[in-house]
Amino acid sequence: MMYELLNTISCPADLRKLDRKQLNQLADELREFIVESVSKTGGHLASNLGSIELTIALHYVYNTPEDRLVWDVGHQSYPHKILTGRREAMSKLRMKGGIAGFPKREESEYDTFGVGHSSTSISAALGMAVGAKLKGEDRKAIAIIGDGAMTAGMAFEALNNAGAMDANMLVILNDNEMSISPNVGALNNYLAKLISGKFFNSVRKGGSKLLGAVPPVHEFVKRAEEHTKGMFTPGTLFEEFGFNYIGPIDGHDLDALIPTLQNLHALEGPQFLHIVTRKGQGYKLAENDPVLYHGVSKFDKENGISGGKAGGKPTYTQIFGDWLCDMASQDSRLVGITPAMREGSGMVRFEKEHPDRYFDVGIAEQHAVTYAAGLACEGMKPVVAIYSTFLQRAYDQLIHDVALQNLPVVFAIDRAGLVGADGPTHAGTFDIAYLRCIPNMMILTPSDENECRQMLYTAFQQDCPTAVRYPRGTGPGVTAESAMSTLPIGKGEIRRQGQHVAILAFGSMVGPSLAAAAQLDATVANMRFVKPLDVELVKSLASTHTLLVTVEEGCIMGGAGSAVVEALLEAGISVPVLQLGLADEYVEHGDPNVLLADCGLSAEGIASRIQARLDRMG
Repeated sequence: MMYELLNTISCPADLRKLDRKQLNQLADELREFIVESVSKTGGHLASNLGSIELTIALHYVYNTPEDRLVWDVGHQSYPHKILTGRREAMSKLRMKGGIAGFPKREESEYDTFGVGHSSTSISAALGMAVGAKLKGEDRKAIAIIGDGAMTAGMAFEALNNAGAMDANMLVILNDNEMSISPNVGALNNYLAKLISGKFFNSVRKGGSKLLGAVPPVHEFVKRAEEHTKGMFTPGTLFEEFGFNYIGPIDGHDLDALIPTLQNLHALEGPQFLHIVTRKGQGYKLAENDPVLYHGVSKFDKENGISGGKAGGKPTYTQIFGDWLCDMASQDSRLVGITPAMREGSGMVRFEKEHPDRYFDVGIAEQHAVTYAAGLACEGMKPVVAIYSTFLQRAYDQLIHDVALQNLPVVFAIDRAGLVGADGPTHAGTFDIAYLRCIPNMMILTPSDENECRQMLYTAFQQDCPTAVRYPRGTGPGVTAESAMSTLPIGKGEIRRQGQHVAILAFGSMVGPSLAAAAQLDATVANMRFVKPLDVELVKSLASTHTLLVTVEEGCIMGGAGSAVVEALLEAGISVPVLQLGLADEYVEHGDPNVLLADCGLSAEGIASRIQARLDRMG
């Protein structure tokens, strides 16, 4: 495709010069461009294909960037990036030095709020709307949030606050649940235009003033209006929050979207537009399997995704999923909980085999953790499968509801360490530091696939909160044994005996540390536990080596290396310690191996930094 119209768009001002009749062609070109582009780079596909018409309509109607668009999560922001001057930059999407996969303030003035985690858009847009009002500026703030993100409590907290504010903001619910499709059609589109129009709203406001002095009549008219709207729309809940609810309308119909948005643009106060879209719209393969085409690697756009990873090394996620099913077969107390990450956390098989013990609580991490605590109170053994970056969202519940009560909840923490293309919003950088300061918490760091399986089993046997953290992707290729046994609590192991230098490696860093040690003839300890730390092993290594080196794929500040230093100080032992890990900065997106090398955590980087320290020591 030649992209006749798309190639003329370098910013939304160019888009607004087009005739409305040209916008459907632009949508077709944009859809084709995204499939072509993402097939070469990988990224999020289905959700972006579902948001094309909405993105065009928003930039066509609103004066961006003066009017603020706030995208929730950002999985659907590629059309926005393309229309705001980053079309050519899509060739390096999510690559080192290229543009991010999510909106990012440093990247463009059109990216008004940096995102990556869900359910933040309404709060941010409300802040922007109130900020504009306080400064006396006449502009709009628009939050675009998906139906999945609306399951989070934060979204409803923001709605509750926003409905009571006299702020000019619009919340757009982008609903791609197929069950609502029968409600979409000409009648709903007509009603949306009607209800959002000036005539309807002026009559409503005028009637309120006229009848305000006659409370019984006013109440009757108000109820009649709500009843009339309620006959056609499911918006009662949002009306109760104080929003003027419009919809649902077809989110792929520009002839419905644009007039409705134009009407809403003219209205004051909090507005709520409910649109219905289809993930993968316009690309049949993605329409038929939007889950598979949610986040993709490079693929053939004509034939789609094929092949998979059959026959390759299992990922840590798969190791967890298999263990979960095996453990559930042995112990009827096991229940599995996920905050809307069934596929990502490896729980598809578990749901099929144990549907009565599988709980997807939606994008509600706080609820997931306290729900697990409640189950534990009743003698169940909850396993919460969660990404490191998302567990951050439930920190208070982790401390107050689980650890304080010393409840036996297992946290299977996926995506620990750097995650690559998704960048700093999804990196599991902080979990060791934020977990090890919590009393009663046990933290295990597997170095390979079999150790991961055995550590999960070990954690499950404990009567306290436990966390097993493991990285994204595959491990070194160690076969996971079917038999499961409990590891000695708080005990590491020597994996290589050397001299002068002792490397105390945690989790994923054991492999590169062994490779580095071979160059230096250093000792390597697989520490296994961050908490309880193997203090006796630390003291033993300190007494027989001239330099201790801690290596972890997590932040240095407050991390596992800090635990080693604290243990040495407590024991009154003075020995040089080199702490290797992630520095006090955010690591941008890119290939994870390249990023680790940049952070000095490849085998070569570890060896080089140790040698540099030895040279300084003389």
